[in-house]
Amino acid sequence: MVSDPVAVFFILAAIVYISIRLEARFNFVRSLGAALVGILLGMLLSNVGILPGDSITYDFLIGPGISAAIVLILLSVDIRSVKKAGPTMVKAFGIGAFGTAIGSMIMGFILFPSIGTETWKLCGQFTGTYTGGGLNYAAVGQALETSSDLFTAGIAADVIVTAIWMVACLSAPVILGYRVNINSRRDQNIPVSTNKQEHTLEHSLYNSGQPVQLIHLASLAAITIGSIWFAGFLAVRFSFFPEVLWLTTIVLIIAQIPAIKKLSGSAILGNYLLLLFLASNGAQSVIANIIKVGPAVFYFALGTVTIHGVVIFGVGRMMRIDPGTLAIASQANVGGSASAMAMASARRYADRILPGVAVGLLGYAGGNYLGLAIAKLMKGLL
Repeated sequence: MVSDPVAVFFILAAIVYISIRLEARFNFVRSLGAALVGILLGMLLSNVGILPGDSITYDFLIGPGISAAIVLILLSVDIRSVKKAGPTMVKAFGIGAFGTAIGSMIMGFILFPSIGTETWKLCGQFTGTYTGGGLNYAAVGQALETSSDLFTAGIAADVIVTAIWMVACLSAPVILGYRVNINSRRDQNIPVSTNKQEHTLEHSLYNSGQPVQLIHLASLAAITIGSIWFAGFLAVRFSFFPEVLWLTTIVLIIAQIPAIKKLSGSAILGNYLLLLFLASNGAQSVIANIIKVGPAVFYFALGTVTIHGVVIFGVGRMMRIDPGTLAIASQANVGGSASAMAMASARRYADRILPGVAVGLLGYAGGNYLGLAIAKLMKGLL
């Protein structure tokens, strides 16, 4: 097994390269997308023993790496896209949060005999984490004083289930017949759009469209590093806002500066970091870890997300919400803003990148309250 962090990074980079090449060459792979292929290859290599299940490389990508991706892609986002996709995304997100709450309660009743007296705490934690991402799991667990063994087992189960659900959401638009245009290999499968701004962003995720100058890269590096540092600085001093909210706000303000809009290469660099991040997610999904976690806690997480999926895609489709929006909203619920952005970028839903990030932030803010409310309710019912 490869353990050296640099070697792990090299393998992840090779996975991304192979995924992009396969997407460009084969129509079938293109319909799946490079992101999904990268996750599956990461899963394969980790489960056959080539990649480790844990590495500081993964820690970097899930920390500074994904923060840098958020900065770089948001620099290219057209804020006006919120008017088009925003209200529908919020509606889909609300359906997903409701599905999560129902799912955690059902699994709590089913698995109470196996998990024991702290089942109600797990109901609250999984409600929180599958409403707005993993930060909520820790916050709700700390508030409920969950035992360390159950807390750790839940984290391990969450990592595996979150990666599995990313695969499911990337597949959902294809399975449900919501396909993008796959006729043009030269344009890297960029769907035809009547909106020039939307088409430009979708295209820029795979092709900058113009030469990337050294001064542009230097500017993007300074903006990215500076934004991440300043967001962390503000989060320490004003802890009532999470760091990702500060980061998003800072970048959206910077992105309105005319000189910044002229910089080329930000979206393509951000997309590459997202593909690395997703490949590392796949590598962390080691089947053997399910045995270590214990089947009851894993089934709890898997069952909660499955019921969430049935509700959001079932009710959402009845309300005529398109599968792409539902998949992004679901990722905002289960994985948070970063996962929502990764999903939108991977499927090239340019007009839904910012709305996906926005509802992910809503989940960060509201997930703790919903998680604690469900925990209190289940404590009285179990």
